[in-house]
Amino acid sequence: MNERSSRLTDSAPPADESTRERARFTALWARSLPGASVAAETVYGRLIELYGEPHRRYHTLNHIRHCLREFDRAAARMADPDAVEMALWFHDAIYQPGARDNERRSADLFRQWSGGRADPVFQQRVDDLIMATTHREPPDRGDAGFVVDIDLSSFGLPWEACERDGRLIRAEFAGVADDRYYPDHLRFLRALQGRSTFFCTEFFRQRYEPVARENLARIIADLRARGYR
Repeated sequence: MNERSSRLTDSAPPADESTRERARFTALWARSLPGASVAAETVYGRLIELYGEPHRRYHTLNHIRHCLREFDRAAARMADPDAVEMALWFHDAIYQPGARDNERRSADLFRQWSGGRADPVFQQRVDDLIMATTHREPPDRGDAGFVVDIDLSSFGLPWEACERDGRLIRAEFAGVADDRYYPDHLRFLRALQGRSTFFCTEFFRQRYEPVARENLARIIADLRARGYR
């Protein structure tokens, strides 16, 4: 396998962890986009600033770290792991709660920073993978399935961690009343529940499917008990 990582929600990582994350990203950028118009160190610094925006609670660098840990477990099964990893770094680069174009703007930012003489085939592949994280429809199988599964993998965590992540996402919508937020959220959860399988790839189905199904049912039951439909 090739070399390979909020606003920081609790505290900054240890210096050695931060150094490893920087080295990981800059190595990925250098080998994947040697003709890019923006230097790897500059891109990394800008991404850290974006993931540290004060309105973020869940869509932070901690979420990216979680995604990268799941990526490392599954990377050997991917057709183009570098494209998947790049998409994970960028998929929430632009995040305004409730906006429907966050993924498109994140993909556009990737294209802007990776311009110049970068490989257009790789750029398009990363663009497509970022757009798969809209979760508006199940992705094609293959690497898009891995990106989607990784992005949703926190549903497969133990209940306390899954519930905590739900509270962090709700906190990003602090200006939205419950009667507006929860019906929309419930529709999204019911769409996930209606899939024949929660996860797209066999790897993540074996790893997380039963727990994700249980957590999802528990969240939906709680919202219905509170009167949301």
